[in-house]
Amino acid sequence: MDRAGGASLSSPGNLRAGRHVLKRRGGFALGVSKVLRIHFTTADLIQTRVAAAADPFWEMVLSRRRLFEQDTALVLRPWVEQMRPQSGSSQLRPGLVALAALSPRGPYFPDFMTPAQAAAGFDAGMDAVLSTPRLRLSAEIAKLATTSELPTWVRRMSDGEPEVLTALDKSLRAYYEGAIKPLDAQIQSRVDADRQRRGRDLLDGGIDQLLAGFAPTMRWRAPVLEVDYPVQRDLYLGGRGLRLVPSFFCRGTPVALADPELPPTLVYPIDHDSHWEIAGTKSLADLLGNTRATVLHAIDGGATTTELARRVATSLASVSRHTAVLREAGLIETQRRGAAVLHTLTPLGESLLSNERRPIAPSLLTA
Repeated sequence: MDRAGGASLSSPGNLRAGRHVLKRRGGFALGVSKVLRIHFTTADLIQTRVAAAADPFWEMVLSRRRLFEQDTALVLRPWVEQMRPQSGSSQLRPGLVALAALSPRGPYFPDFMTPAQAAAGFDAGMDAVLSTPRLRLSAEIAKLATTSELPTWVRRMSDGEPEVLTALDKSLRAYYEGAIKPLDAQIQSRVDADRQRRGRDLLDGGIDQLLAGFAPTMRWRAPVLEVDYPVQRDLYLGGRGLRLVPSFFCRGTPVALADPELPPTLVYPIDHDSHWEIAGTKSLADLLGNTRATVLHAIDGGATTTELARRVATSLASVSRHTAVLREAGLIETQRRGAAVLHTLTPLGESLLSNERRPIAPSLLTA
């Protein structure tokens, strides 16, 4: 809110609240050397479950991150190319400003932005955000202020001012309706596919195989689940169990709540369907197959095996199989660079990609 009066979440000064580049909890694959250690008891194993749907508030927070990344995963580029030109619109801009201020790239963002009640849908989640107890609201915003520069309206929000909360409701609702809800069917389809996989793991090998199946970003070493994470941290479930939430917009490492006293939640990235990943590559997909065509595009400019796995949102083993076929076909060449393996296009591979996609429009906001 502007100091002069009416609620405004879209003034240029407010955009700076989101300009943070520190790695925070989750969503980053590069440079991860620390782990979140989640400690289970027998009671926790019984209470652990996988959510039936993506969480709309986690999707909003994480989608804003993806929207302004320099190295956007190929699986999300069609969405990014559609949304970036609209990022300055009256529908999306206020919500993006609010998300930038309240969930910046930094070491922390408030847990009230991703309430557990959102499992029941956007309206339930929004009601929970707006009814956050004043003491908690004030405490979490005060903690955010230690790592981020906050616009005036966020500080007024910590006082529970109704006008600011109403503006927040309006802006987030508009962003959700314009950027997330149109993907509902796509998101649910991928979540259903992920849950089928988790269900098979559980039926075939019990809870041990379920938790082991989240490799490579998670490693089950009973009774501890180790999760790739930007900071070293331990979370003791203490009989509460763990709620695993599949996410369409989470990329790289999983994400957890900051407050260990809240219901334990771990948001993790799901695999994407390659059919919608790249526009204008149907003929190449017909020749190579969808996934292999996607891998070939991802190699343009050079990429390591790990980078390819992140960009295409698949496993290292799958990437290795596809690069082997592309190499044997003379489309790429591979060189070892220290501990990494670098893949580049050959002249033949470059010729196949001569019909390049159009450049992504510059963003009006930056993360």
